[in-house]
Amino acid sequence: MTAAAHEIHQALEENRSARNGTVRNARAEELVALAETTGDRPLLLDALFDLVSAYEYSSERAKMFVPFSRLLRMWDEHPEDFGERAVYQLHWRFKWVSTGMIGYSDIPLESIRRWLVEMGRRYALGGYSQRPVRAAEYSLARHTGDMAAAARSLAAWTAADRDIMSDCRACELNDEGEWHADLGEDELAVAAWAPVLAGEHSCQEEPHRVLALSLLPLVRLGRTDEARANHLRGYRLARGNESLLPSIGRHIEFCALTGNEARGLEILAEHTAHLEGDGTPLSRLHFLGAAAVLLRRLTALGHGDRPVPAPGATTRTAAELLVRTEATITRLARGFDERNGTDTVSTWVTERLGSTPLLDRLPLGVRAARLPEKAPTAAADAPSADAAVDSAADRGDDLTELIARARELSRAQRDTAYGAWVAVGRAADRTGTPLDPMVRAEVADHAGMDGLDDPPAALALLTAAAADYEAAGEYGEAAACRGRAAYAMALAGPAQPALAAADAACEQLRELHAKERATTRQLIGALLLRARIRLGTIGQAAPRAAAAAVEAEVSDVLVLAEAHRDEDRVLGRIADATCLLGRLVAGRGDVRGAAEAFTRASALQQEAGRPWLAVEGEAMLAELALNHGDPHTAARAARSALDLGAGFLTPAHHAHLLTVLAQALADTGQDDEAADHALEGAHWADEAGDGEDTGGWARLVLGGALNRLGRAAEAAAVLETALPDLRAAHHEGRVVQARWWLGECLLQLAEPREAAEQFLLAAEIAKEWEEQQDHANLAHLAADALNRAGLDDQAVQAYERAEQLWRALGRTPAVVRALRARAWIELRAGRPGLPAARRAMESAARTAAAALAAATDEHERDMLRADLADTHLQTGQLLVRGCPGEPGDTDTDGSARAVYEEALAHTGRAVATYGSRDDRSAAQLVAAWIEADLGRRDAASDRARAVLADYGDEEGETADRRRAEAGSVLDHTKQPDADPAP
Repeated sequence: MTAAAHEIHQALEENRSARNGTVRNARAEELVALAETTGDRPLLLDALFDLVSAYEYSSERAKMFVPFSRLLRMWDEHPEDFGERAVYQLHWRFKWVSTGMIGYSDIPLESIRRWLVEMGRRYALGGYSQRPVRAAEYSLARHTGDMAAAARSLAAWTAADRDIMSDCRACELNDEGEWHADLGEDELAVAAWAPVLAGEHSCQEEPHRVLALSLLPLVRLGRTDEARANHLRGYRLARGNESLLPSIGRHIEFCALTGNEARGLEILAEHTAHLEGDGTPLSRLHFLGAAAVLLRRLTALGHGDRPVPAPGATTRTAAELLVRTEATITRLARGFDERNGTDTVSTWVTERLGSTPLLDRLPLGVRAARLPEKAPTAAADAPSADAAVDSAADRGDDLTELIARARELSRAQRDTAYGAWVAVGRAADRTGTPLDPMVRAEVADHAGMDGLDDPPAALALLTAAAADYEAAGEYGEAAACRGRAAYAMALAGPAQPALAAADAACEQLRELHAKERATTRQLIGALLLRARIRLGTIGQAAPRAAAAAVEAEVSDVLVLAEAHRDEDRVLGRIADATCLLGRLVAGRGDVRGAAEAFTRASALQQEAGRPWLAVEGEAMLAELALNHGDPHTAARAARSALDLGAGFLTPAHHAHLLTVLAQALADTGQDDEAADHALEGAHWADEAGDGEDTGGWARLVLGGALNRLGRAAEAAAVLETALPDLRAAHHEGRVVQARWWLGECLLQLAEPREAAEQFLLAAEIAKEWEEQQDHANLAHLAADALNRAGLDDQAVQAYERAEQLWRALGRTPAVVRALRARAWIELRAGRPGLPAARRAMESAARTAAAALAAATDEHERDMLRADLADTHLQTGQLLVRGCPGEPGDTDTDGSARAVYEEALAHTGRAVATYGSRDDRSAAQLVAAWIEADLGRRDAASDRARAVLADYGDEEGETADRRRAEAGSVLDHTKQPDADPAP
């Protein structure tokens, strides 16, 4: 082979591993042109086959017909140029061309049918089964809507013999399942796909396509957990792959029909270039149909005027893009119907575009930019307060009844009280009824306390309410309301004026209480609000003293409250004070005291008959326990808070409690349940508009749990979407953890280069930490990933860095592992070779031996002894692997024999050093093979028999494996040619 031909062969190999798309196609075209200049016809065949493959797995499939026709002509004219592999490739690609024609409406049916006949003829001449021919006939019949012919072809296809020309089993099961799905037989479809989904069958495009196909059938069957998992797993596989546009479309459609429109938009945004272009028409029709389903859904939800990404890095409104997309769909469908002489394609498109949502919302766990509130529509809006009042009026309810209901809810301290007072105020406005000062005060008071997120407005409302209470003769409530206004003042600005106002309110209430003109509950409420204002000032000066003063103040309030325990609603105030005291106690590090306070506060609220108010104590106990290493208590308290708050927790509070529970469960190894709660936590965080803070934490917990459960693809998808939020709003420890777990997932998904990137990014953060354990671990993980990716230079550098870090930490076993890994890399092509590898192994052995000699702890000595033995064993194996020759006739100078003798010596040291029988026997068998290579049959047999004697008739996997290998050694040594020539 000439130098030029060799370079082209190498370039072809490189291009085959390149990402599918126009860049790979252009390179394949260049290589065909270069191959033509060499006059090497087999090389030209290789280049043409590679060009057909490149086109097949891209949006330029139409181009493959020309090079394939050329290949067919070359076969007919010069069959002697085709070796066995080329003959196979020619017939294999015949399937691509025959079925690929179906996707182009400008290719007449007669031409396609002629190709199918020709395919059948050539397969028969080649001695191949007709199974692929029948499969192609099935595809054509199904596309044209001839279901009877499709059923016959399906039966003939599945009955025909399988041979080397048959499609892979994964692709066949894809088609079989889709047949059932089209007939509405979702159970049968999913059953057909099961082996592919389980990983029993796979290929270049499977399970990618089956994962996408399964989404809606699984949702219709109620198997939503599987649908979610298949979306997370499948979209990562299909993303950005031009040949999988229909699959990408199915993920978009799935999002549109499960309440995940925002997620669907993000996927569409990553592939907007395919909304226009000249790819395979049928593939484009599948993709555009899914895009239209999403755009229709957005429009129906009132988002028709929302800007969405469009081709050419532009934006259009959803409604505008929908019109353009549907026009293209209509044109493409009409072209196929005219070619086929049926309305099958148009009917299918119409049915698809008419799809209605299957679920209101299926939480996916991944972050998507939240859609804004829906535009007002008469059908979609929830009833407003005005509508509620209108409804009450229709039922004959009057203002008096509304006021009575609002007071009842307020007295019970229900969260719905605010809405009830809003209804009172709006009813009065609607009917023109003037409110007396007491009712007016109650309306403003509740509005102010509910609106504390806008402190100036709340202050104005509460000040007005206090004046109206006083006008109504409710002096105690007026003073209490001034205390609430002081709290709003503290939220709005400097603390000192607010404290002065709070002091005045409390002093007035003490005087009124002494005269029995204010209740104990009113006084205690004001005192607690003043304490909360003081609590907000801690940190300005002498924080410990200030905290102690507030704690003493709250303790005095509790003494007062306990003295009036039996008065109306004082028990709830005692609970409030106890909960506040718990916060203060926790702040000075008394975890046990704080836990007792939160537990008591919860019990008091339940004793008072208000279990929904016990949520605060349980939630704070859960948070405290989680932060101080007691996940079991945290889980119990979080569950209790969720149970007590069922039906009235805000989405934000719900999200936080679910995430605390998920984290606690994850910390106790209950990852299945942790994943469920973290998923719900992420969903509620998104609903609350808190996707960055609580949502980021929830997704981190979810990703970690999924990773530990072995669901790497799902975990990777979740962690990838969590990282931007973690980087923006969380401490760097969470960012490092997310990258660490993501790196582990990517390794499991055979993406070592990407895994190394995550480990290195995490290590860059961890290198600044005082404790360097994580830095060393991440450096070592990055080295392992770079090693697996074949990036030798970078891997060696990373191992050297890890070795330095481990030495500084005194972690000898890790140092030894890093050195051994480097040694093996040095044997690879382009590396220094055996001398450098031997030096690294010698350094590992010295390090292990020195640590073993210095160790005094017996457990540590056992570990180091095993490390030293492993190093000797690997040294022996490395020497054999790296030896340029073998002992025997060709070893004229005895250099190979010397290396093998050295290897045997190291293996012998391993046998002598191992403390475990299983490890020792493994080393003994390695030594036996080296003895055999050196021509010492008796010595090899003796070692094998020693292993057999060690295990006797013992049962077990290890025993069976050792006996089997020992038997192989004995069989080998009995062969006449086992001895090399002296």
